[in-house]
Amino acid sequence: MQNDFIDLKKIKEGDIQTFERVFRYFYPRLYQYAFSITGQREQAEEIIQDTFYVIWKDRKKIQIFHSLQSYLFKSVRNRSLQYLEHLQVRDQYRENMVNQDITTSEPTPEEILEQKELEIILAQTIKRLPARCRQIFHMHRINGKKNREIAENLSISVKTVEAEMTKAYRILRKEVAQYIK
Repeated sequence: MQNDFIDLKKIKEGDIQTFERVFRYFYPRLYQYAFSITGQREQAEEIIQDTFYVIWKDRKKIQIFHSLQSYLFKSVRNRSLQYLEHLQVRDQYRENMVNQDITTSEPTPEEILEQKELEIILAQTIKRLPARCRQIFHMHRINGKKNREIAENLSISVKTVEAEMTKAYRILRKEVAQYIK
């Protein structure tokens, strides 16, 4: 591998061949590293791809003070740990919801009515989403597909899927906000 600073300089200048060479050179080791932390192959791949995506996207303003290699490994470690934290928070939330379901009593007629009204509002709001946004939302939330699967099925990037999901959630939150106390 050439000098990291020369490669970084070329990447900052938009040299795609250098970027691809760096990607191919580091990918196997970064993948193994991410996999050793997450224990999930698909997630390890996604972490590596996201890391390189950010480098390319922010190439003009990225500041690396040590080596490109150490920057890559630190980025992958941080993203992997963030993923594990996300899993932990999600699992705690699910556990709390299960515990809450066990301890709660039967819903009152008023609560049942409010729930039905909220479901109607959600259904109407989902119908009003832009077509692609609605399709992606449906594939993710109803069919349970992962962002990568949706991106492959629709021949779009994972980032586009994420952006459309963010748009859908923003619209839904705005519509539902007035009904949540």
